[in-house]
Amino acid sequence: MRILLVGAGGVGTAITRIAARRSFFDSMVVCDYDLARAEAAVAALGEGGSRFAARRVDASDQAAVAALLREERCDVLLNATDPRFVPPLFEAALEAGADYLDMAMSLSSPHPERPYEECGTKLGDGQFARAGAWEEAGRLALVGVGVEPGLSDVFARYAAEELFDEIEEIGVRDGANLTVEGYDFAPSFSIWTTIEECLNPPVVWEKDRGWYTTAPFSEPEVFDFPEGIGPVECVNVEHEEVLLIPRWVDARRVTFKYGLGEEFIETLKTLHKLGLDRTETVGVRGVEVSPRDVVAACLPDPATLGDRMRGKTCAGTWVKGVKDGAPREVYLYHVVDNEWSMAEYGSQAVVWQTAVNPVVALELVADGRWSGAGVLGAEAFDPRPFLELLTAYGSPWGLREQ
Repeated sequence: MRILLVGAGGVGTAITRIAARRSFFDSMVVCDYDLARAEAAVAALGEGGSRFAARRVDASDQAAVAALLREERCDVLLNATDPRFVPPLFEAALEAGADYLDMAMSLSSPHPERPYEECGTKLGDGQFARAGAWEEAGRLALVGVGVEPGLSDVFARYAAEELFDEIEEIGVRDGANLTVEGYDFAPSFSIWTTIEECLNPPVVWEKDRGWYTTAPFSEPEVFDFPEGIGPVECVNVEHEEVLLIPRWVDARRVTFKYGLGEEFIETLKTLHKLGLDRTETVGVRGVEVSPRDVVAACLPDPATLGDRMRGKTCAGTWVKGVKDGAPREVYLYHVVDNEWSMAEYGSQAVVWQTAVNPVVALELVADGRWSGAGVLGAEAFDPRPFLELLTAYGSPWGLREQ
């Protein structure tokens, strides 16, 4: 397998460090708009980087990406950029006859008149609309395969196959007790993506109603996270799992709630009030700039915060239903301790936890245990090989009876 990795930020760099320890691929070409960043990711691998090379590419330039895929004879494009670049990268892979994998899907847009009741364009709609073309080409677009979405979806499929006869609700629940020394406000993941997720109308799935939306930060609940993290208030947030899981897993309700904390929520609300969450450019002293890009530029790069971070992050899937005629409730989860990920890989916990899952998925595709054509999520495949391989990578998952 020859891999074109587009994006050498925090997640992309963590991907190279994880993949360098695996033998399933022949080469990985690490690409970024900033060539120096791609070169730094490869150089950091030292003697373990003989299968890696750095190239420059503009992720928004579909033709250039397709040409690079052909030039490097790559079998698959791994998209480690933010969701703005999903459409050109997704189409470039199809154009070049390559498979495709991403960790976040094409962006949504709210309903023009009833944004907090009805869906407009949903996350991933643009990609699912092209499923027929991918099937016809016999190529696989494996979408939403980070940690959330991704591992959380694998957990949902595993619960449906192994743990339940009937499922009432699947609820992805994400929480952490991470702190960053020296900063009053320093998100541990891309603020651009976080704003997109948290200020868009959250989507809920109900079997009798389909997909519908609510107001941002709705339906707060306190969820008790494992391994010492403890209780964290979680709220509804727009996320791909709610759009993916119901396509392959039978459940009466699907939700996603994120443990943001009161301070984080108030900061996001303030950004929205001031219009600083906007992606449309505004004129500033003769220069057109995006307010959201300015916010991102003013905050520290999450990939550089690992030495200042303390604590753990938890991603998981809570499932409620019936097994053998009796009620059952479980939480399947994956915890990463920042101290461990920094010591073992030099990557902070949140980006490492996101990065490990696409590498696992690519290994399953490379050895044929996951195969198919079209636009498919992780829950479309057998979950057992994924969970077994994740454990073999040295990062086991857990199951707690609620």
